Amino acid sequence: MTLPITPPPRPCPPLPTSRAEMAARGWDTVDVVLVSGDAYVDHPSFANGLIGRLLEAAGFRVAVLAQPDWSSCEAWRQFGRPRLFFGVSAGNMDSMINHYTANRKVRNDDAYSPNGEIGRRPDRATLAYCQRSREAFPGVPVVAGGVEASLRRLAHYDYWSDTVRRSIILDSKADLVVFGMGERTVLEVARGLDAGKTVKELRDNRGVAYRLGASESPPAGPDTLELPTYEAVTADKLAFCEMTRISHLETNPHNARRLVQRHGREAVVVNPPALPLEQPEMDQVYGLPFTRKPHPSYGAARIPAFEVVEHSVQIMRGCFGGCTFCSITAHEGRIIQSRSQESVITEIKLLAAQPGFKGTVSDIGGPTANMYQMRCTRPEVEAKCRRLSCVHPTVCKLLGTNHGPLKELMREARTVEGVKRVLVASGVRMDLARRDPEYLEELAAHHVGGHLKVAPEHTDPEVLNLMKKPSADDYVEFDKAFKAASQRVGKKQYTVPYFIASHPGSGLEQMIDLAVFLKRNGYKPDQVQDFIPSPFDIAACMYHTGLDPMTREPVTITKGLRDRRTQRALLQFFKPENYFEVRRALEQAGRHDLIGSGCDCLIPAQPPKEALDRKRSEATRAFTERTSGDHLRGGPATGKAPRKQGRQRKSVGYRPKRPGQSHQ
Repeated sequence: MTLPITPPPRPCPPLPTSRAEMAARGWDTVDVVLVSGDAYVDHPSFANGLIGRLLEAAGFRVAVLAQPDWSSCEAWRQFGRPRLFFGVSAGNMDSMINHYTANRKVRNDDAYSPNGEIGRRPDRATLAYCQRSREAFPGVPVVAGGVEASLRRLAHYDYWSDTVRRSIILDSKADLVVFGMGERTVLEVARGLDAGKTVKELRDNRGVAYRLGASESPPAGPDTLELPTYEAVTADKLAFCEMTRISHLETNPHNARRLVQRHGREAVVVNPPALPLEQPEMDQVYGLPFTRKPHPSYGAARIPAFEVVEHSVQIMRGCFGGCTFCSITAHEGRIIQSRSQESVITEIKLLAAQPGFKGTVSDIGGPTANMYQMRCTRPEVEAKCRRLSCVHPTVCKLLGTNHGPLKELMREARTVEGVKRVLVASGVRMDLARRDPEYLEELAAHHVGGHLKVAPEHTDPEVLNLMKKPSADDYVEFDKAFKAASQRVGKKQYTVPYFIASHPGSGLEQMIDLAVFLKRNGYKPDQVQDFIPSPFDIAACMYHTGLDPMTREPVTITKGLRDRRTQRALLQFFKPENYFEVRRALEQAGRHDLIGSGCDCLIPAQPPKEALDRKRSEATRAFTERTSGDHLRGGPATGKAPRKQGRQRKSVGYRPKRPGQSHQ
């Protein structure tokens, strides 16, 4: 099976991003304008680059409108009226996660923008971009896609407003939403419109969601399920849980049913997901003539996200882990889609021939480094399965866990002329890796540059069960096995474990136990993840409702910013600046036994000098800000009543550096 595309010959210039570049190609019109919240990078890891090249290979004229000024629709008019549609995406990330930290503070940089500059896309970018597309050329179909639209296609909990929001289809007024990995669906939409079909005639396509007006009757029948209404999930947390449970059980493209959710007099219809790409199709997509570089218009500007993947090669997509806090499975699917060895090696050869390549392939992997070519060994069972994870609570006996194809690929990659090292920077699934000691040995000997990323996430059994992660013992045993393998090949290497603070189920007691685990095992994590409830995720439902949607059992939730800060500090109890926060937590929990000089003690009885200095500095800064603030507000110094303090009025759009905006 192959996709209906014919790639242009190499070398191939990037797609036009301006009227002048369009005219230089001799075009007077374009078929599709791709609007993106990311900088335009002609690389398969960037959605605007991949979808643009795909449509180009299908014979369409495509222009890219990257990070346009959304204050008016003028930027949308520069290419003229697109013949087929506007394709709108917020970018590779949900725009709210891109903009704000777990503490709802504005991030200091944007990895997908030139020089990491913030403010180049609005909050809820899909909504703004769809509005400007309709305004620029009324009547031109607007097709939304990408992670933001995909994960917000139904009613969803929005962490940043702490509300249940409507489907993005209704708020954006997009004609269609393409959800999941969109290659197959986008091609079907483009070819359908090119053949003269209307948007309504494309509603039956897989991987498409759409709005039904008040006068239209929603589909019915055995292949259709009706979800609790928007009004119900807003008012009733049990209804929200039921919506979450059903929608996650209907994600296998081989058996998923159509979903309908009413929003007042309107309704949202979500068709079954698109079928996963087969290996020849994956080879086609990743074999498109990418320049693998940012658009020349950026000049010497750095695009941080590109620098991470510039010398990497993606060998597969999808993840059957089903972690409840992760959007990868929800967006890319549980079925692993792998490229052929020949396709991967061809890309590595092209990479090695590029100017500036210094011999190191920074990563061969994907969402998980060691799921390459792992599929269910019984296709007839895979077609009926509704299991949310193939590896939790145990590894499914039907799952093919053979690392043979991956080991062969790794060995072949090391032999490519011009390549000195091939690293594995993607996270390794530990429960799978431990099944193949030879893979672990090969990994330690040739593919790790001193540190290997792994994600145990927590130690508490109940929290791990809610996450759908293996036990903490699994990490301990893997860590021992990896260090032993490294020693056998004459290397001193370490695992870099990632842990999450404030995940549903994790209270103060669980985090203290995790800190003790870290102390006993000598782990000092440099990087700590704060849990962010991402739209559509099962863990986001837990956070919002306080219930596990699959069992309806209550779940401990940590919501206060101070409590979340405490959990983060406990993960890094060894840092002097966290001393007083950790001490307060231990005293609150009655764990005075962990204060002192004992083997398990997290902090000493007396604060270190660095902790005292930091506390004095913070107190001085707070006093200065308070007194200067009183003066500016007309406080005691002027005798005037201070201005009433409260929540600032919400601004329209994303305006970094505005007065009162907090940064972190």
